Amino acid sequence: MARPIVGIIGNQYMINDQYPTHAGGTMNSEAVSDVSGCLPMVIPSDPRLVTVEELLETCDGFVLTGGRPNVHPEEYGEEWTEAHGQPDRNRDAITLPLVRACVARGQPFLGICRGFQEVNVAMGGTLYPEIRDLPGRMNHRMPPDGTLEEKFALRHKVTLTEGGVFHRLFGATEVLTNTLHGQGVKTPGARIVIEGHAPDGTPEALHVRDAPGFTLAVQWHPEWNAANDPVSRPLFAAFGQAVHAWAAKGPEGLRAAS
Repeated sequence: MARPIVGIIGNQYMINDQYPTHAGGTMNSEAVSDVSGCLPMVIPSDPRLVTVEELLETCDGFVLTGGRPNVHPEEYGEEWTEAHGQPDRNRDAITLPLVRACVARGQPFLGICRGFQEVNVAMGGTLYPEIRDLPGRMNHRMPPDGTLEEKFALRHKVTLTEGGVFHRLFGATEVLTNTLHGQGVKTPGARIVIEGHAPDGTPEALHVRDAPGFTLAVQWHPEWNAANDPVSRPLFAAFGQAVHAWAAKGPEGLRAAS
């Protein structure tokens, strides 16, 4: 039997400063294939090339990946400044309506870093342009130097809501994670439930209240060492179970649920 398809949201990159590409980190594909048990497919996140409707019909679930560009602040009612960093309006045009459609349909997605922020914005929330500039906040950005192992090393604890979705998933109210982000949630969107916080209060784990499907998102990067990490593995495994369940419905199941 063919594996369910997980669409991995790609990011725009320039190779050698002149060749444009859509790319997704290898570790995302490995986590989806090896831990979630699904077929990874990198999506060119550009509305000139794909539509949300096509993606919903083609893929069984989605990974909203991290990425260097940020959600444009106009998407949450603020004007762009240099502090907001480089945006990606093409990705915004795909992922934000995709999140809302998945929430409504019950189609599973897993949000990671920028994807975590996208879920919040899609549901009406706002973002801080730079966490490290806020009083009392730590620097959550990726270390500028070192090996990949050093950049993705576990750096801080995340405290989870007792009895919540993430507590039940991880079997603990405190987990250790990496951190490689500059922006963060300012105000939660409608139905956004924040269930995890860094020691400085920065939101780190969320889901959408009363959504019929899997809507978990985290601010850290669980795709790193996903097969072995005690936090990453159950997260990708649970996502994979949700994707397999969605794929098993088939056309008849989808019509019955609509």
